[in-house]
Amino acid sequence: MALFVTFACFIILSTSFTTIHGLFSEQSPLSLSAIRMEKLTRLHFYFHDIQGGQNPTALRILGPANKSVGSFGTTFITDDPLTEKPEASSKLVGRAQGIYAFASQHDSGLLMVLNFAFIEGMYNGSTLSILGRNPFMDTMREMPIVGGSGAFRYARGYALARTFSFNPKTGDAVVQYNVSVLHY
Repeated sequence: MALFVTFACFIILSTSFTTIHGLFSEQSPLSLSAIRMEKLTRLHFYFHDIQGGQNPTALRILGPANKSVGSFGTTFITDDPLTEKPEASSKLVGRAQGIYAFASQHDSGLLMVLNFAFIEGMYNGSTLSILGRNPFMDTMREMPIVGGSGAFRYARGYALARTFSFNPKTGDAVVQYNVSVLHY
């Protein structure tokens, strides 16, 4: 009986695609929610942005052409550790890889383009992607999760960030992240 049901599902699924634009695309009448249940996952970790010292994890790759605009346009590339606790020696759970740039001429707004690449537990090999504005001088910042891979395929949600510590001499910062994400 199970073999018959499996075969019937295969036949139905394989013949239920509708060609929309020739060979370019197909659509299935089945929704993802009919196949798998959507889950809400909450993650908590610390982001270590290290600009000083011998092993920086964030490097300035571009500065403004005109000094009169201040930091506007300054861009960093990053491969920051993500840890369970605020101490740098805490258990590594992933890396924040991407870029951020000073995108406002009038206040403290960064453009964040980051992937959180996880290396621990059931999320090992999975990523979450952030694309949004980070008003870094605010106590609490909210940024959108716009996608993901692996366990976080079809992800959407938000990340709340709060600066845990900041060293104005070196630019080093530890930021606490609380992430809520819906995914299948």
